[in-house]
Amino acid sequence: MNIKKTLTVFVLLACGTYSPVGAQSKNQHLSLSEQFVTDNLKDAARQIKYLESQIKESDIPTSFSQGKHVNWGTSWWCSGFYPGTALYLYEATGDADLLTIAKSKLKYLEKEKNNKGTHDLGFMLFCSFGNALRLTGDSATYKPILATGAASLSTRFKESTQTIRSWDGGKNWDGQPWTYPVIIDNMMNLEFLTQATKITRDPSFTRIAKIHANTTIKQHFRKDYSSYHVVDYDPKDGHVISKKTAQGAFDESAWARGQAWALYGYTMMYRETKDKSYLKQARRIATFYLNHPNMPSDMVPYWDFDQNKLKADSKYYAQKDLRDASTAAVVSSALLELSLYTKGKERQLYVQKAEQMLRSLSGAPYKAAYQDNGGYILKHSVGSIPHKTEIDVPLTYADYYYVEALLRYKRMLAGDTVIKQ
Repeated sequence: MNIKKTLTVFVLLACGTYSPVGAQSKNQHLSLSEQFVTDNLKDAARQIKYLESQIKESDIPTSFSQGKHVNWGTSWWCSGFYPGTALYLYEATGDADLLTIAKSKLKYLEKEKNNKGTHDLGFMLFCSFGNALRLTGDSATYKPILATGAASLSTRFKESTQTIRSWDGGKNWDGQPWTYPVIIDNMMNLEFLTQATKITRDPSFTRIAKIHANTTIKQHFRKDYSSYHVVDYDPKDGHVISKKTAQGAFDESAWARGQAWALYGYTMMYRETKDKSYLKQARRIATFYLNHPNMPSDMVPYWDFDQNKLKADSKYYAQKDLRDASTAAVVSSALLELSLYTKGKERQLYVQKAEQMLRSLSGAPYKAAYQDNGGYILKHSVGSIPHKTEIDVPLTYADYYYVEALLRYKRMLAGDTVIKQ
């Protein structure tokens, strides 16, 4: 089958609403067995419980490197993923110990609801407290935390740029200070805002999410629907100063995880708003991603799709061939959701590619053996080669989205609602 031709034809069609929010799978052929999914979720639960046994209660696990646990604390953007993973695994297995683990971290994380210095409160609070609310129904405890956190995130929105600001400082790799940087990663934090509208009945949160998503479509994407990592705006009038990378191979490269954030983000925004332009964008991103000529056969991408263009004198050259399991985890989950909003061969293609990614991640060399890898589920992720940090190590968000994808697939097998809210 000519995948590129098939996807292109579907993308050019008018986008309709094929499934309601949280839709059930529509009897597409599913090739992974219930046993495969159950076994991998059980393995993940056992591994996370082992990880917990190796750290202090106040630790917020981020990674494991050179035989040591790395815990960046509650203010780090990854702080919500470990409790979120424990909550997903509690949902999957019914093991109450996992709920206890999650709650033990939430009491340290709660203070970040007042953190107005980060754009990542969706990762930090929605992946953790959002899942806690969904699974426990404890509105009195969790709704106020989420509402306060969403209000904190909203302070980073500026009308002149029509975006939520990312970092407050730093410089680009040319040595120039950022003016008003916005990264593609921000798309992942918009779900927090749309859900906050449902919790509080305040439409301003969803308004901000939609404006940011619309601006990002206009400014972040190239003609082939690959995404820049960073767009730097002038906060006075909103014009674009520059388009750069921070974590990619070079400014015009397609940093792999950035493409994953974009795909997941626009798929989610379609679910939340039913705006067909978001579905159209998600399908176009999927076309770029799934048909990239530099995609390895196991569907676990290199850390940057353009790593093969690096020359021998590049400071990244020695590490150019590293894979990023976290990207495959995010994309597998996104594709399973995207399949709900499409039809026929396109729908089946997304499912098949997600299945391929999950097969790869669930075996060697990516899946860790019990008590290996510091207790993290997946090996071989890349945080940021340019920053010389978290290179070819386990990462907490790789585990989170891998477990999320397995859980979504489990619901598909059962004919259950796939996206739980």
